[in-house]
Amino acid sequence: MAILRTIDDGVTVTEAMRLALEHAVAELGGIGGMVHVGGPEGLRGLHLVASSGLPPALTESWMRIPDDGGLPPVRAVREGTRIWLPTVSHGEPGTTAAGTDCGQGLATVPVPGPDGPLGALTVVTDTPHTPESGQWSFLDSVAAWVAERLGRPLLPKEPPPPEHPPGPLLQQALEAVRVGSWEWVMATDEVRLDDAAMTVLGFSPDEFDRRAETWLDRVHPDDRPLVTAEVDKAIRDRSSYGTEYRMNRADGTVGWVQVRGQVKLADGDRPVGMVGTVWDTTESRSARDAISRALRHMSDGFLTLDHQWRITFLNKEAERVLGRGQELIGHLVWDLAALQVPGLRSLCEETAAGSAPTGLDILAPRTRRWSHLRLVPLPEGLAVFFTDIHEKRMRDAEREAAAHAQADRAARVGELTAALARAIGSQGVVDAVARHVLPPFGAAGLMIQVIEDEHTRVVGSVGYPQEFVDRVDHLPVSGRTAVTDALLTRTPQFFSSPEEYASRYPNQAGQPAAGHKQAWAFLPLIASDHPVGVCVISFDRPRTFTGEERTLLVALSGLVAQALERARLFDAEHVRAQELQRGLLPRALPSVPACTSAARYLPARQGMDVGGDWYDIIPLSGDRVALVIGDVMGHGTPEAATMGRLRTAVHTLTDLELPPDEILAHLNDIVAELGDDSYATCLYGVYDPTTGVWAFACAGHPPPAVVRPDGTVDFPEVALNPPLGAGAPPFESVELALPEGSLLVLYTDGLVESVSRDIDTGMAQLARLLGEDSRDDLDLLCEKLTAGLLPAQQQSADDAALLVVRVRRLPADSVVAWPLSPEPRAAGEARRRVREQLSHWGLDELTMTTELLASELVGNVVRHAKGPVQLRLVRSRTLICEVSDGSLTTPRIRRASETDEGGRGLQLVAALSQRWGTRYTATGKCIWTEQALTGPESPDAVMSFFDRAA
Repeated sequence: MAILRTIDDGVTVTEAMRLALEHAVAELGGIGGMVHVGGPEGLRGLHLVASSGLPPALTESWMRIPDDGGLPPVRAVREGTRIWLPTVSHGEPGTTAAGTDCGQGLATVPVPGPDGPLGALTVVTDTPHTPESGQWSFLDSVAAWVAERLGRPLLPKEPPPPEHPPGPLLQQALEAVRVGSWEWVMATDEVRLDDAAMTVLGFSPDEFDRRAETWLDRVHPDDRPLVTAEVDKAIRDRSSYGTEYRMNRADGTVGWVQVRGQVKLADGDRPVGMVGTVWDTTESRSARDAISRALRHMSDGFLTLDHQWRITFLNKEAERVLGRGQELIGHLVWDLAALQVPGLRSLCEETAAGSAPTGLDILAPRTRRWSHLRLVPLPEGLAVFFTDIHEKRMRDAEREAAAHAQADRAARVGELTAALARAIGSQGVVDAVARHVLPPFGAAGLMIQVIEDEHTRVVGSVGYPQEFVDRVDHLPVSGRTAVTDALLTRTPQFFSSPEEYASRYPNQAGQPAAGHKQAWAFLPLIASDHPVGVCVISFDRPRTFTGEERTLLVALSGLVAQALERARLFDAEHVRAQELQRGLLPRALPSVPACTSAARYLPARQGMDVGGDWYDIIPLSGDRVALVIGDVMGHGTPEAATMGRLRTAVHTLTDLELPPDEILAHLNDIVAELGDDSYATCLYGVYDPTTGVWAFACAGHPPPAVVRPDGTVDFPEVALNPPLGAGAPPFESVELALPEGSLLVLYTDGLVESVSRDIDTGMAQLARLLGEDSRDDLDLLCEKLTAGLLPAQQQSADDAALLVVRVRRLPADSVVAWPLSPEPRAAGEARRRVREQLSHWGLDELTMTTELLASELVGNVVRHAKGPVQLRLVRSRTLICEVSDGSLTTPRIRRASETDEGGRGLQLVAALSQRWGTRYTATGKCIWTEQALTGPESPDAVMSFFDRAA
């Protein structure tokens, strides 16, 4: 660009644009280039005004391009943006495939103008790869320079000639100087020429059809941008018009003409045409040699060679560098000592034989100075540009070395910063420092110590014997050591040898040998303006620390200090989170006759190990068991607190023996009271081992997976109930009859859903894993499911809970039931049934107590409730006695006074049973008791109760 800016105004626009194209083609390593500009108002299309490096056979089809096509120059003007066409095949203009047989791509940029693009600059490349950003920027700069040149008039504006009186004298004068007149009518695109103008422009009367395009076609292609730019500017500014350009005459010659004109206006300010004069200036232009003048004064050295490698031109800078002036013209270039460089002649020959410019840096053999040569092929031979770049190359080498060192330091700091940002916990910080600090410095050991309770504690070490680590761990800060001095003075301590260490701390002269190290850097770790610890980097041989190394180590210690402070806070928070999660989740799943179970809770791998997922197994009466799993939306301590409240509420509601849909309705009320931003999903179900029926309800929770004994896996269809807190009840329940040994798999969405996997895909994968293996060891099955669905390397932003339950049925002969009449004699019938069944089961020692419990429960039903009445005995881990009736009245223990004749029945039931209670059924209620199969249920225990009651 500096070379282009040296071209003076005496150079024609086309010649200047050709030089600009050569630079653009060289920058992209291309084959050639073209510049197109739009015609003046009234003449549509783009016109080729300059080309470089392309044969006429190719450019002929690009002379005029319709402005409604899809070629890159047209698109660049229409869209005002860069255009890249990577694959080019030969074709005709006007088709999107038009191009060249010798190129692999077209890079086009618009030439900017005041009211939109004036045209487009195109470079034909020999590679199908998109130009780099720097190359695009250079093309934009060249296009802007071309636009600036188009905006300059070729000749300075001259005042209009003085008016001459009409008459024969004026006509004779015009004819004497060969001045003609012309008029252009914009509405009809008609041009009227007088005889003199026809002669000057080289038209015969029968050849000129009075069309403006016919005139423009005669304008030399190199000068068309000047003509169109000047006409557009005159129309736009409503001003005079004047320019000089070449005309192709009918006889094949080229002549120069000077054209002056003025815009004609109508209706005040509307241009309707132009009128002016034209005269021949061929003779005055013949002596001009603008390019020679421009190149003559270039700041770079420049010379041209013919095909015999003789010098045909050289500028002043070349004369100064080569030292012999114009006498070198005609000499062979290989005779110049300054250009006798190995390989240069072959490169010149290759460049002249090809079509693309080349360049290289050379070191002059005599002066030992660097120069850059740029070789550009010309039809007449070769152009050579050369610039002394020795000082620049030396500066670049120094800057490159400094930049390399700085980049290396920055890379180390960047790698350590990224590793420390990823580090989780204090040990993660130690590992990051060991990986990214020790190798670049050739260090062999690392120890990080922190201050705790006025003592230093080792949080991690690398390269030290454990005996040495134990020796320096938990030392008081008050003692004088290298660690304490670094902490108290906040100044790094560097020791290059054991002798230097021993001279400063003679009482610890044996410590280097114990740690097997020979040099140390004790770096204080300062965070939030207070010391948190010391980072010790050690070496297994003596070494001297340079100033740069010390500066870098101190800078790295600041990063380590901040990371260590965050890590210690994370460690403390992590411990609290784990304690909170352990306190909120079941410490162990209960052992119940109805099922065997295993569970897993997997916290999110991003953030704290605490969240809102939970699971539970709650024993119920009659050997039934409640299975529950839930997920409070969100992750963190607030969600864990909400989960704890819900889990407590579930236990409380379960004690009421409510059905699953009512349990969820009550939980929905609790979540709704927490606020609009609180939501939770939940699945609650009750399994009855006496019937094998599992009744459950979902609130926005994924359905359970059911694995039947034959290995089939399915997900039962559940009602689309909303999450807790997002809707209103009722919730719908589902009942499933499960065969003996069936497997229930309850889970939260974090197990099957992630950013990279939708929930349907996750459930399908869960089904596949269960179908492959539903082994008896439920803990191993949990491990397989979590490993298959949540690989260790996969980052998860959500918690996951898994509860796997294998259900069991009670043997048919362990459950018996009898209907009873709702009459007083029912108590006696109940005692008889109990006595006979317990004798059949071999539980005679429980007969007296069970008879008394059954008699009391039946008596209460007869007196206070209504039928139908049923007695049921269940032999499991305990002996369960149940009496059902059709009343919803709940019996309650009350304190009876000494004069009351009744009111002690339930006190007797509570005293003689391990547990007792009431649950509601579809037809009424059931009062139940549980007794241990062996234990205090003896006649003596019964009589003891009556003695106390008396």
